[in-house]
Amino acid sequence: MAYLEIRDLQTHFRKRTGSIFAPITETIRAVDGVDLSLEKGEILGLVGESGCGKSTLSRTVMQLVRPTAGSIVLDGEDLAKLPPALVRKRRLDFQMIFQDPYASLNPRMTVFATLAEAIRQRHPEIKGVAMNEGVARLMETVGLDPRFRKKYPHEFSGGQRQRIAIARALAPEPKLVIADEPVSALDVSIQSQILNLLKKLRADLGLTMIFITHDLGVVRYIADRIVVMHRGKIVEQGEAEALFSAPRHDYTKKLLAAIPRLAASG
Repeated sequence: MAYLEIRDLQTHFRKRTGSIFAPITETIRAVDGVDLSLEKGEILGLVGESGCGKSTLSRTVMQLVRPTAGSIVLDGEDLAKLPPALVRKRRLDFQMIFQDPYASLNPRMTVFATLAEAIRQRHPEIKGVAMNEGVARLMETVGLDPRFRKKYPHEFSGGQRQRIAIARALAPEPKLVIADEPVSALDVSIQSQILNLLKKLRADLGLTMIFITHDLGVVRYIADRIVVMHRGKIVEQGEAEALFSAPRHDYTKKLLAAIPRLAASG
């Protein structure tokens, strides 16, 4: 069995439309029968247009949204069958990096307080000098100077804030990291720095990652394999370079055709 096995995963929502006197209830099939697997140490790219279901899929894997049906087996345990109390304990093993680090970080907490809180989730016994050293190591791991540990999120640039968010995700020593559009809110020059950091972390720490994006250029750079979602379903998946060189599904071809290209000069 792969490190993460998702089988026939469905996440449906009920939506009420119509009028008060003639209500209509419809089912939104945000995730509709998804099968995928992820090997340990692999970066899986999940791509698709806005509304295709990729973010709902990530939140279902994280158990922030409970699935309607199907299984999510991480390291031999089906997360979909765990009661809420056990999900909270198990969530240390799977962490998320969100799109907007400024929104995901508590503006009233310093970098030190943010990272110390995350470290204590796994190691409540760590205090004092050991905690100072732990926070410093985390900051250095993501390319931040530990001297800035007493600063607040608003005192950092967007790229630096995303490094803090990545450090917070790493603090509980997770087995799986889900990165949901982690560079889309950043300038292009900063995007490459964060992508290189994530690739380095995978090499140094053996991270297993699902990287979610709508940008095929980004996912080609970072992912080992790519999964293409459309209307809640997976329509194509394969090795990154193979998918780019010989896409099979019409929707994948449409996405590839939409990648901006520089016009030839002369």
